[in-house]
Amino acid sequence: MALDKRDFDAIIVGSGPNGLAAAILMQQNGLDVLIIEGKGEIGGGLRSAELTLPGFKHDICSAIHPLAAASPFLKTLPLADHGLKYIYPDVDAAHPLEHAHTAMLCRSIDETAQYLGADEQAYRSLMQSVTKNWPLIAADVLGPLHFPRHPLALASFGLDAIKPATMLAGRFKTKQAKALIAGMAAHAMQPITNVATSAIALVLMAAGHLQGWPIPRGGSDQIAHALAGYFRHLGGKIQTDNYITSLAQLPSAHAVLFDVTPKQLLQIAGHKFSSVYKWQLERYRYGMGVYKVDWALSEQIPFTDAACRKAGTVHLGNTLNEIRDAEQQTWNGRHPDKPYVLLAQQSLYDPTRAPEGKHTAWAYCHVPNGSKKNMTENIEKQIERYAPGFKDVILAKHTMDTGQMEEYNPNYIGGDINGGVIDIGQLFTRPVLRYSPYQTSHKGLYICSSSTPPGGGVHGMCGYYAAKKALKDIFNISVDSLS
Repeated sequence: MALDKRDFDAIIVGSGPNGLAAAILMQQNGLDVLIIEGKGEIGGGLRSAELTLPGFKHDICSAIHPLAAASPFLKTLPLADHGLKYIYPDVDAAHPLEHAHTAMLCRSIDETAQYLGADEQAYRSLMQSVTKNWPLIAADVLGPLHFPRHPLALASFGLDAIKPATMLAGRFKTKQAKALIAGMAAHAMQPITNVATSAIALVLMAAGHLQGWPIPRGGSDQIAHALAGYFRHLGGKIQTDNYITSLAQLPSAHAVLFDVTPKQLLQIAGHKFSSVYKWQLERYRYGMGVYKVDWALSEQIPFTDAACRKAGTVHLGNTLNEIRDAEQQTWNGRHPDKPYVLLAQQSLYDPTRAPEGKHTAWAYCHVPNGSKKNMTENIEKQIERYAPGFKDVILAKHTMDTGQMEEYNPNYIGGDINGGVIDIGQLFTRPVLRYSPYQTSHKGLYICSSSTPPGGGVHGMCGYYAAKKALKDIFNISVDSLS
């Protein structure tokens, strides 16, 4: 489809959650905004499809959405008016262990703590503090480095968040508590011995206790459709099937925001950038990739432990030590025999995902960036450890290696779904060391993807902060801070 060549106030290249959030904020402030999407369907990581058999709807990338529910910006939008309905599992996440009972993340701190035995009080003390402060610090944690509005509350969170997850887990005694922390921290896609890997664990657990880990009814694409519906309701325009590789393809606009990673940004606009900015973008680091499997099932996964049969998400990695070793091996370029596996069971709570009586399952493990190794057997063996007979209920499967993940979404360089490593070296300097991480060296060009703070996840905050910066710079419009 030919692009609309009339003039716009702002153009957003890419329609992932960050691109959509940026477009909405700018349209809310009276601008004429166009979103350009390279694929035939909007959404980026928010897409769903019948990947295996007719009637079985699978989430292609993101599946469970604690950060969407907790997002300081997305929760201000009337997305329910545009068809979005969240479903909340009875158990947010389960973490089974061999020869020991399962650890669980439940909505209640007390209910979660009671399954941690000798660590009950230690967990309660930790998470009561985090959840008490979270409403005060959420917009600061999920944003760029700046002076916080509640410095004492943020400092209290930061003292634990900056620790390696293995150190945070060290304050607990039981296998369950240590494994729960490790499984949460491994979402960071880096060794859990790294500095600041406790941050993602604390954020995910706080989100579970405050909002839950919801499943969008009908598929993750329903979040994208709701965001797009609201954007169009405000008067915004979206054009699909236009993959941008050059600034010359774009209509005229005062500001252009790119929901892409540094690699694509350099291809599109590198000739416009200063030598220093370009040099920094060229040295941006991408992290571990993912290998993903979707299954159509004749029945739900036959987990031995009842807690796993009620969980929307299941972390399969056994003990802290096993998760630590698997993630370190992957980081070092190897493929562990027993990878840490993230598994989702959307059809347990969403009947639209599969024919009556049937089920779906979604899972991935981390692999070295760009890996082509088939990890299906390794993943299925990990499931079989805790659900003997799992392979007997498989009707069909669909796999995606790192190359196929990148083909699906060009932002997933080498299969990296986080838009780049979020280790201490890039935590505060993604994508470059600059006063504003969203502003490029060329006036009017901005980056709003997960390669900017706060990084990966469906929360829209990268797009929100990039749009806020562009509104101030180009249009002299100041946006009030989020509460």
